[in-house]
Amino acid sequence: MSLAIQTSNRTSLFKRKLPKTLVAGGLILIASLLLAFFPSFFAPYDPIAFDYNALLKGPSWQHLFGTDSFGRDVLSRVIHAYTIDMQIAVFATTGPFIFGSLVGAFVGYVGGVTETIFGRLVDAVLTFPFLVLVIAVVSVLGPGLGNMYVAIGVVGWVFYARLVAAEVKVQKRLDYADAGRVMGYTPLRIIFRHLLPNAITPAIIYWMTDMALAILLGSSLGYLGLGAQPPAAEWGVQIADGKNYMTTAWWISVFPGISIVLTGLGFSLAGDGIAELLRVRR
Repeated sequence: MSLAIQTSNRTSLFKRKLPKTLVAGGLILIASLLLAFFPSFFAPYDPIAFDYNALLKGPSWQHLFGTDSFGRDVLSRVIHAYTIDMQIAVFATTGPFIFGSLVGAFVGYVGGVTETIFGRLVDAVLTFPFLVLVIAVVSVLGPGLGNMYVAIGVVGWVFYARLVAAEVKVQKRLDYADAGRVMGYTPLRIIFRHLLPNAITPAIIYWMTDMALAILLGSSLGYLGLGAQPPAAEWGVQIADGKNYMTTAWWISVFPGISIVLTGLGFSLAGDGIAELLRVRR
């Protein structure tokens, strides 16, 4: 009987239409991933090749997004930048997501003094703006993508831990958690086999949104010279290259900015769609 009910529920879930936000966000992210994995296939020119006969050329059929002050094709640089910026979105958030979720699950289950110490740590981190902390850490370690990932990881895991800890505190009071303790399950089994899978949903949704924020943060650090370094094709670096030409060659900065907005929108829509899908499932 119960097996038939479970089968019916799963069938109705698969038959239900996917949220429109998830479909729209998924399409944007699929296109972004294609550009990130196969930039040379889509880019018409070498992104770092100088052409002194085509300096600051406006958008045309030969150069759809125009050229920059070194004669480099802006479209090719925007496309190749997908590789770096999508890498930033994944690498800068996956570590904090995993580590923060594990710490949050432990803190939420144990509680007591451990929770108090963790609360003070969260308060200390949230006292300062996130961007200021990241810039401070990168300034100490030095510019570059690797140090940027370390800086984001040092600060970013706290937000995931706080989300998971709050959810685990709710889940551990439910009947199934009490049943596990009565049956003699070890705390580790209760946390990782039962509580964490039921408490991870808010962290997953935040993770998708955080990827969009990571791209924005990576571009900001690239603009400031603390992230990707020239002549790398990265959206923040491109915007910095065009900041002195906004009145005469606006295309150098505008098209990378549009790419940041579209990719961030894709992650945000996908996160909203996953949240809606998970709410229906629950």
